[in-house]
Amino acid sequence: MKIALIGYGKMGHAIEEIAVSRGHEIVLRVSTKNLEDNTVSNIQKADVAIEFSRPEIAFNNLTQCLDAGVPVVCGTTGWLNRFEEIKKYCAEKKGALLYASNFSIGVNIFFELNKRLAQLMSAQQEYEVSMEEIHHTHKKDAPSGTAISLAEQILDILPVKKKWVNQVPTDPSELGILSRRIDPAPGTHKVMYHSEVDDIEIIHTAHSRKGFALGAVLAAEFLKGKSGVFSMADVLRP
Repeated sequence: MKIALIGYGKMGHAIEEIAVSRGHEIVLRVSTKNLEDNTVSNIQKADVAIEFSRPEIAFNNLTQCLDAGVPVVCGTTGWLNRFEEIKKYCAEKKGALLYASNFSIGVNIFFELNKRLAQLMSAQQEYEVSMEEIHHTHKKDAPSGTAISLAEQILDILPVKKKWVNQVPTDPSELGILSRRIDPAPGTHKVMYHSEVDDIEIIHTAHSRKGFALGAVLAAEFLKGKSGVFSMADVLRP
């Protein structure tokens, strides 16, 4: 499979290493140093594009891949206020898009654990839920996309919580997320339920970027030849 990497930072390099080890070919690498190569004609040399860039340019990168008729896997976070717009554009172009806030297989299992724990805790009014996420200092968004995904899962299940806030909450209806930036830290996410008698916590800690990179390549392999909008749940579905 021929892959275009739109965004060639640390994650792009990690994805390249995994992709090549799985027998794929990188036909385009776009970084801040060669933005002029990010063209429809160059993207069309690939079977699939993998987009890990910056929030302010992600939407335009995705529309360009869809204009090129190339399925695109996106891992950039912080731009989801335009997600419904890109879904509509993908449908108009009869293209293929797979977005995930986190491509790690372990994190996607963690998502399922988070939903199940929230279901179990929904009737336990004596517990207060909170979250914490830790990333490296180069992480551009806070809270992380993964933390937002976890928070929104909880909001969907716990009726007492109405919105998340990136601070210590001032209202019982708020779900607080503490964001910390520490080097080196590929990523840690905690969901905590506290009561007067005990605490319940689930934690996922990444040790390197390899897990994220492998998931992104698996997503690209899944997406080739498809049309529609997908998530990692589709990739991992038994």
